[in-house]
Amino acid sequence: MKTIDAKSKDLKIVNRTLKQSLNGHPVVVKHAEHLHGLAAGLQHGELIVQGHAGDYLGVLNAGATIRVTRNAGRYVADNMTAGTVIVEGSTDYGAAQYCYGGTVVVRGDAGDFTATMNKGATIIVCGNVGDEAGTYMLKGDLIVVGNAGQNFANYLIRGSVYISGTWQSLGHNTRVEPMTAEDIAKLRAYFETYHVESDPAKFTKIVAASEKPFYN
Repeated sequence: MKTIDAKSKDLKIVNRTLKQSLNGHPVVVKHAEHLHGLAAGLQHGELIVQGHAGDYLGVLNAGATIRVTRNAGRYVADNMTAGTVIVEGSTDYGAAQYCYGGTVVVRGDAGDFTATMNKGATIIVCGNVGDEAGTYMLKGDLIVVGNAGQNFANYLIRGSVYISGTWQSLGHNTRVEPMTAEDIAKLRAYFETYHVESDPAKFTKIVAASEKPFYN
């Protein structure tokens, strides 16, 4: 396993070294909290970020598995199309925005506008989310084990939002539906795969009241 010490190194050098090192074995990067855009556009490989990560970690991820052992900054996994990003701590503003596919797991809390414009990814937050989580979601799943802030799932268009806790307020164009056996089975499979300790039967499902909320 190769280890890259990013201390005092700039982003271009670290990303170049990282891509050259992804040869079938995991790569560890440490002291990377000052780097914004680490692991951008990776198509394969496994990366472990020891400690904190900066903003835009895993932006445009297209197939790599990325794990952060502590917290990450803003816009984690922005525009991801495939792969997996797991943050063992919490994330800041805008995690998993504009994702077309793949899976993002945040073990702690996630900030405002998490999962905005989700277009097909599976996004699991094991703690709480801030305001406007799931805004303009078009496809995919957002799963919140904790609580949500204001305007939860605001202007939801398609996709499914699941929450175990409570919300300060629901956004426009939302409707609460009963959990089905298929929903419970889906969440159970996610939780088993990503080691999430929660009871799927205790979740609430939120869907769009209309697929064309702007034409009414």
